[in-house]
Amino acid sequence: MINIVLVEPEIPQNAGNIVRTCAATNCKLYMVKPLGFQLDDKHYKRAGLDYFPLSSINVVDSLEEIMQNNPNSQFYFASTKSKKTYADVIYPDGCFVVFGKESYGLKETLLKEHYDNCIRVPMKADARSLNLSNTVAIIAYEALRQQGFPNLLNEGELTGRPE
Repeated sequence: MINIVLVEPEIPQNAGNIVRTCAATNCKLYMVKPLGFQLDDKHYKRAGLDYFPLSSINVVDSLEEIMQNNPNSQFYFASTKSKKTYADVIYPDGCFVVFGKESYGLKETLLKEHYDNCIRVPMKADARSLNLSNTVAIIAYEALRQQGFPNLLNEGELTGRPE
């Protein structure tokens, strides 16, 4: 299992899309306050569709709370400022991947403190960043690929396939 952490997410549609990704992949989602939207926001609900009951969503007061409650877990921090790519690391079961708010990412002090565990998604030099929900999906699927897609459907188990 992978834990996804959104620090102060601002855009309800991104958070709703991430709920869907987490529901479909058995990832646990943490959202760190303050949120830039209410949990009953219509855009958040619309983007998450009917995936909320399939999701494990935890709203917490701080990233420090998560880190203190999981002292033996591996944490990775997504940033455009990292030298390592998301494919350069090994994601152990139960690891946490931390993403910053859409407007400016994670705080520089946090990135400096954990620089060896910072990862990025490669892109063109003149592109500022990818959409948050896309970045979460890219990294989550790489982590799950490395783990052999645990508890996800195998090809023979798919439903609704044309005969």
